[in-house]
This record gives sequence, C-alpha cells and structure tokens, in this order.
Amino acid sequence: MHSRCDLSCDHCYVYQHADQTWRGRPVRMPLATVRAVAQRIAEHAREHELPVVHVVLHGGEPLLLGAAGLREVLAELRAAITPWTRLDLRMQTNGVLLDEELCRLFVEYDVRVGVSLDGDRAANDRHRVFAHGGSSHDHVRRALALLRRPEHRASYAGILCTIDVRNDPDRVYEALLAESPPRVDLLLPHATWDHPPERPGPEPTPYADWLGRIHRRWVDDGRPMSIRMFEALRPGGGGTEAFGLAPADVLVVEADGSWEQVDSLKTAYHGAAGTGFDVFDHSVDEATRHPGVAVRQDGVAGLCATCRACPVVDRCGGGLYAHRWRTGSGFDNPSVYCADLLRLIDTVDAYPPPTPPASGELSTISPVDELLDDLATGHGSASTLALLAATQLSITRALLAACRDGSGTTPAWELLVHLDQAAPEAIRAVLAHPFVRPGLVHRLHSSAPPGVGAAVDPLPALAIAAALRAGVPAALHVPVRADTITFPALGSLVLPGLGESAEVTVRPGEFQVRGGSVEQTVLLDPVAQPSTGWFPTRDVSVPGGRLLLEDGDPYRDCYGQPVESRLDGPAARALGRTLAEAWRVVHRDVPAHAAALDGGLRAVVPLAADPARPLRSATARHAFGAVAVTPHSDPETMAVLLVHEWQHAKLGAVLDLYDLVESGQAAQIRVPWRPDPRPPEGVLQGVYAHLAITQVWQSRAATDQGDASANAAHFLAWTRDGADALLASRSLTAAGERFVGQLRHALEETRAGAG
Repeated sequence: MHSRCDLSCDHCYVYQHADQTWRGRPVRMPLATVRAVAQRIAEHAREHELPVVHVVLHGGEPLLLGAAGLREVLAELRAAITPWTRLDLRMQTNGVLLDEELCRLFVEYDVRVGVSLDGDRAANDRHRVFAHGGSSHDHVRRALALLRRPEHRASYAGILCTIDVRNDPDRVYEALLAESPPRVDLLLPHATWDHPPERPGPEPTPYADWLGRIHRRWVDDGRPMSIRMFEALRPGGGGTEAFGLAPADVLVVEADGSWEQVDSLKTAYHGAAGTGFDVFDHSVDEATRHPGVAVRQDGVAGLCATCRACPVVDRCGGGLYAHRWRTGSGFDNPSVYCADLLRLIDTVDAYPPPTPPASGELSTISPVDELLDDLATGHGSASTLALLAATQLSITRALLAACRDGSGTTPAWELLVHLDQAAPEAIRAVLAHPFVRPGLVHRLHSSAPPGVGAAVDPLPALAIAAALRAGVPAALHVPVRADTITFPALGSLVLPGLGESAEVTVRPGEFQVRGGSVEQTVLLDPVAQPSTGWFPTRDVSVPGGRLLLEDGDPYRDCYGQPVESRLDGPAARALGRTLAEAWRVVHRDVPAHAAALDGGLRAVVPLAADPARPLRSATARHAFGAVAVTPHSDPETMAVLLVHEWQHAKLGAVLDLYDLVESGQAAQIRVPWRPDPRPPEGVLQGVYAHLAITQVWQSRAATDQGDASANAAHFLAWTRDGADALLASRSLTAAGERFVGQLRHALEETRAGAG
C-alpha cells in the first residue's frame, strides 16, 4: 500500500536485503491501482466460488497512507469483493502511527491488525528503531494498549516477533505475554545459504534452543495465547507459509500494480519475487501459473531430494521457501535452518497436545478448529454447512477444469464460461447437483477407449442444463448414452434412435433435439403433460425447501449397491410421502440436525430392494448433497436413516479439506458395531454417525417412545467405545484428536441429558 517506512529496521528484508526494487516503486499505491487489484480479486473469487478471500494491507508501512487514504482503500476493497465472497481484511503495521481515529476505522471496516514487536525494550530496540537511532518501543506499546481497549479489541489480531538469539527468550516471552495478544507469530530472521543466519555461540541449533525455552514456558503456562509456529509444527497442525506441505496461497501486489511472489523472496536476490505480470493485464490465475508459484503447489514433490527423504517433511515442509536459496542450486535445497527445525520438532513432540477447553471456558482457536468444534456437536451450524457446500462446489469446478484440460477448449466449455459470467446462479445450481462430480470423476478416471464402455464427455449436457436454467438460447452437440440424454437436476430424455450424438437447441421455454432418426421438441412447462420421452426430475416438498427424488441420473450409481430403476408414479409418490414425513420427524426429534439437513441435503436416490436387507442406506464421497435409501413406508425409521447418512456426507466433506487421520495408517481397530476390525477413518465415520443416532434416540426417550431409552443407551455405548478406541489408537492427527475429543464431550452432554 505504501512502499516507504517510518522506521529503519536493520533486519528488514524490503530495504536491507538483496532485493532493492522498492527504489523504483511509487511511494504509495494509486487509487486506480487499488481499484484494479480489487476487481482482479473479485473476478477470481467469482470464477472459483471462493468462500473467503484474505487480503493483507502491507508496506513499507501502510499507516503512512493516513486515515483518509486508508478509508478510500478499504471502501474500494469492500465494495468490489464482498458481493462475491467473504472478505477477511488484515493489516501488518509497526504501530508507530496508530491512533484512536485509525482504530475506529479498522473496527468500522472489520480489519484485524497485527503489530510488530520483538519483545522487551532491549530486544525490540536491537533492530526496530528510527533512522536517527531512537527507540520505537514506547510507540509500539501505546499502539497495543489502544488495540486492547474493549471497543477496539475485535481488531487486535496479534503480534509479529522476529527472533534474535542474542535476546533473552524468557524476557521476550514475558514481554509478549504482557500485551495479551490473541496470537503470536515468532519468525526466524530471513537468511539463505549464501547469507546464513547469525550463530553467535558454539551450539549447532541455537534457534531451536532459543525457541525451545519459549515453548517450555508457554506449555507450563497452559498455552495462554496462540503461538502459530508451535501449533503448525505439531502433527496435523495445518501448516503456515513457513511450514507444512499445503499449497502456497499468497500473491503480493506491489505499489505499481505488479504481481509478485511471496515478498520474503526479496532476501534471496534482486528481483527474486518478480513475475513479469501486473493487475492491469493479467488475472490471478495467470499470476499463479508463474513457475515460482506453481512449484509451491506441488507439496512434497516440489522439494529437494533431501527433504523428500526426511521423516518429518510433512511437518516442516522444507521451511520457508526463501530460506532454501543457494547460488547455483536455486531453491532446490533444504532450509538453511534445517537442523534447527528438526530439533524444534523434537521439542514440540516432547509435550502432549493441548486438551480441549472445559465447557464455558474461553479460548482463542483457529478457523479450522472452530469449524471442527462446530461439527463435533453432532450437527453443525448453517454457516458451517454453507462452507462445506461451497468447498465441495470448488472441488467440482476444479474437476470441470481438469476435464477441459484433458480435451481442450470446446464449444461446450465456451458456453459454460459465457454462462458463468452471464448467468452465474444457473451455473452454480447445475454444478451443485450431487451427481455432477461423480460424472466428472468417471470421465477423468476412465481408461476405456472411445466406443462402447467409454465415458462420455459430460460438459455439453452440463452447459445445456445451465442454459435451460438461465433461459439463454444455445445450441450444442450432446453425447447420447443408451438412447438417453440427462440434464443434471432437470431430467432425462429417452428416445430410441437418437444415435451417438444429438444437436440440442435451447429456446425460451423449450428445447429441440435432432439426432439419428429423431427430431423432437420438448416443452418445459411444469404443469403440462411431459413431452414424449421426457422424464423431468421429480421433487418432494419438505420443511425448508424441495428435495429431489433422483432416479434418473446415470451417475447416481455410485454407492456400491444396486440403485433402483426409474420409479413408476405410485411408487414415487409413496416414497415422496415417506420422505416428507420423515423430514418432519427429524424437525420434531432433533431440530439442530434438521437444520443441517435443510442446509445441504438436496437429493435422495432409491436403492434397489433386497429382501435380505430391507433397511439399507448409503452415502458416496463424491456425491455431497445426496443420500441413498431403500424405499419403505415408515417415516420414523426413514428419519434415522437420513440423519445417519447425512453425518457421513458431512464428515466426508470435512475429510476433503482436512486430515483427521495420520497418513499411511495401517491400524485396524475393533468396534462393537462390526465383527471385523476397521481402519481409523472407517471408525471415525461410524462414531460420527452413531453420535447423531444416539441424539435422535435420546430425544425420543424423553417422550417415552417405546424402546427409545434402550436404543439410546445402546448407541451411546457404541459411540463412546468407538471414540475411546480411536483416541487410544494414536492414529489421529492433532486436529483429529481435538475433533474426537470434542465429539466425546458432546456425547457426555447427551448422556447427561438422559439423566
């Protein structure tokens, strides 16, 4: 935002290290550039259906813009981006110029502010001083006192502290703790193999030793604040830019509008962060295809051979990218802090993970923990369900792009791109249909050669379905499968003689099909008699919306169990009545679970009848938003099946996002509900589903419904034993242990409610 600074810190990578491109930048980012940045971010969020975008205002020193200048910037960002996604605004500042007016502005625009402080006065003034050599310590502490005020506290993000092993770690820790930060980021000083970090004594790992003293104090004090480095280095800690194998998700925009890689690269060599792209001529997607960004999307494959062979590579992730630089081999090296990181991981592992807070106890937790804690209640809030649905939609979009990459740009792809801009709601509705993703996966994984058995291209049917929803005229050739064309969520056209491909033309209120020996116009009037061969997807009115009865989509056959063929009218109406009544039963028994159903379950697939197992149900990992059940007439039983399977669907969506089970686990765990031992993820799925069933039966027991009390006790015991076996197996990540611990707490609350 502003390329100059009012301090002269001698450890600053912007001004004091190898890269000196700041000298040719504008002093401040012009408003026209801010506007272009905001539009590029909004464009990217819209195209990729991002649930949230994180924007950090940085410098130099961003407060040099002043309150009026910052207000202009914040207003531009909010106006352009918030129509498309949630905007998480942050700022990193040295705090020198922070005053009450600025604090009020940050509260108004919901900006979280991080302040740089290196510890006590001696530690801070070792580097963070004015150009005349004067101390900045009092200025920074005044800024932190302002942020701690109740009226400003919501904008207090935390403290960034660059360590220097010549400082006293205990005094640094105490100084940071005294400022009551929600979070502390301890940063290793920027260094490379060409310019190694200072090691003032004979110890081989002085940085690990220094950090280890702070870690011990922090653990002994009960972890009174979040320290991101220590949390990230735990198994399953989620990682940060500096640790872990998660793809890099940071781009920098300089004051002149240039797209750059992460700015810490400025420590490597002059121009290291450059991409050659700018916000005026290049999109976010184009910038992320720069090789320096792309290599950091490859996880362990993007690391050097030494790192790939390391047993803790999933923890440190090779360290900060900039710290790997060495002339001659570039970034294909371990971190210059490699030995320190190995020692520090051993230190972190020597202490047990934190236990979940007791009920009613306040705790500062990460967004990941927040989401998992919400779902560990057994149901999950509307906002959590919306986030899961949004991330599933993002996965579907990625698969769609992968199909395009495999076949090139086609008329179907061009129509999808056009509709995504002209009618985004129609595209969103089609791609959110549960069986779009299984179709895309089938296409990508198909090894059959063209002809019989080959996977048809799903993109033309998707594009026509979106055009029909949007009422936009279009024409495409659509593949035919067994005399059938299916338009997701709309219906199937079954006409013998269509051939292998048919031309579909969309007009207002109708579409025309011409293929083989067939020419047919299909009217889309919902109250008129369906046109010959047209079988619209039926739906059922349930509390909170409409539920699709999906018995026609060819990709519904993804449950590992036979699905029923298209139901006749009486059978479909009977199943619809059972589902509608079952939905009301869920609302009666467990309203919180009913809200979770309302928030995400979109379709039910009838399974084929099996006299040996009349009450079957299933969920498919790739078909979020749908469950499969055997049709029957008892709504009380159907309600239990719906709740049970929706638990599996929710947890499957979570596992698409986060690792709850350690990778490579060969453990087999015995559980009371299966005769055979199960892998940890299977047990986790069973425990989560049985928690919900326990809650259903507990609610019914409160109204003395028959065997409800016995069933509640039965499922409670199963769930408790499964959760305890999981925790004892040591097969979970830190996030998984927290999730199961919170789930166990929810189970105890359910049991207490029974008392």
